[in-house]
Amino acid sequence: MKKPKEENRQLASERIVIEHIYRHLKVFRILSERYRNRRKRFGLRFNLIAAIYNYELRLNSTI
Repeated sequence: MKKPKEENRQLASERIVIEHIYRHLKVFRILSERYRNRRKRFGLRFNLIAAIYNYELRLNSTI
């Protein structure tokens, strides 16, 4: 059984990765502010933003 301090450290290391991803995605105003357009298109726009982020990740990892 892990000690609470070790568990917290593990959780924090996993959580920081997600927080960094949110920070990169919030550069796009559509994700950092209230969405005021048609809901039907939000999924498409979110997928486009995710694709751009993934493209940048791959581009930076090959350098």
